[in-house]
Amino acid sequence: MSKNKKKIGAYWASSCGGCDVALLGLHERILELLDFAEIAFWPAATDFKYDDLKGYGNNELDVTFFNGGIRTTENAEIAELLREKSKLLVAYGSCAHQGGIPGLANMSGKNELFDTVYKEIPTTNNPDGIIPQESIKKDGLTLNLPGLQERVRSLDRVVDVDYTVPGCPPPPELTEDFLELLINGELPEKGSVIAGSKTVCEECSREWNKESIDAFHRPQEVDIDPDKCLLDQGIICMGPVTRSGCDSSCPEVNMPCKGCFGPPSKVEDQGMEMLNSLASVLQVGEEGQALEQEKELLSNLPDPIGTFYTFSLSNSIFGGKVSEGGEND
Repeated sequence: MSKNKKKIGAYWASSCGGCDVALLGLHERILELLDFAEIAFWPAATDFKYDDLKGYGNNELDVTFFNGGIRTTENAEIAELLREKSKLLVAYGSCAHQGGIPGLANMSGKNELFDTVYKEIPTTNNPDGIIPQESIKKDGLTLNLPGLQERVRSLDRVVDVDYTVPGCPPPPELTEDFLELLINGELPEKGSVIAGSKTVCEECSREWNKESIDAFHRPQEVDIDPDKCLLDQGIICMGPVTRSGCDSSCPEVNMPCKGCFGPPSKVEDQGMEMLNSLASVLQVGEEGQALEQEKELLSNLPDPIGTFYTFSLSNSIFGGKVSEGGEND
C-alpha cells in the first residue's frame, strides 16, 4: 500500500448489510476516496481474512466504518480487534449506533429465541429438538461456531467509538460529509454524531398543528394529505424525537419517520419521549378516565415496542426484557 494514502476499513456485524451497500452508494465519489485512501480491510467487498486484520499494527488503520450491532461472540471479538487496529472507529448506521432492528430481539432471551426458531415454528421439522451448539465433535473433528450472546448491544456498549454516522442506512450525503471532514482534517470533537442537531420535524415541510388524535392509522389505511403533518392525521411519526439530517426524506413521500437517526442529543429515551409527545395530543374524554383512555388508544397499536423503539430499544432506559447483565427482567 502507498505510504501516502490513508488506510480505511469496513466491517459488517449483526445487520442486514445495507450499510455496506450505502458505502458503495457514493457512486463516482468513491473514486475520489480511493485517491485519498486505500481499502485495508473490507470482507464484504474484497477477500480479506481475519488474519489480515490481525497482521496490522495498533492504530495502523486510519478509520474503520463498523456497521451492525453486537450479537455474537465473533462480533464482540472483531469490534475489540478493530478498536485496537484503528485510529478512528465509526459507528456506521443504526445498528452500530443504537442496536437497530436486531435490538428488538432483546424482548426475548437467547433460549426463547432458539425455542421459537428451532422448535416451535410450524414449518420447522426438528423432532429431536436440536439447537445450534458453540462447539461439537464428530468423526474426530471439532466444529466451533460463534456464540449467540444474551442480548444485542450497540457498538459503544462494547468499545470506545470516535464518531457516529447514523441512518438505516446512512444516506450518501452524510457519508460524504464525514469523509470530507476527514480529508480536510476538520473533524468535530470526539463522540460527535455526523448529522443534524435538530429534529426531523424542524426540517419537514409539513405543517404540524398538534391536532387532537382520537385514533391511530397505518399509512395504507387513510388518504394522506401531503401538506398536513402525519401525526395530525393519526399516523405515528417519530419525527419529533428523531435527529435531523435526512432532509425529512420519509415524511416527504408520505411515509412516517421510524426514528433511524436516533434521538437528538437532549433526548435520553426516544420511545419514552415520543409517548410524552403523544400524551399532549391524544383526544380523551373525562379527566378522571384520561389515563385509561390513553392506554386504550395506545393498546390498539399492533406493535407498540416495534413502533416506538424500532431502532433504539437496545440503548433505551427500558432496554427490553433482557437486561445489560444478560438476565431476564
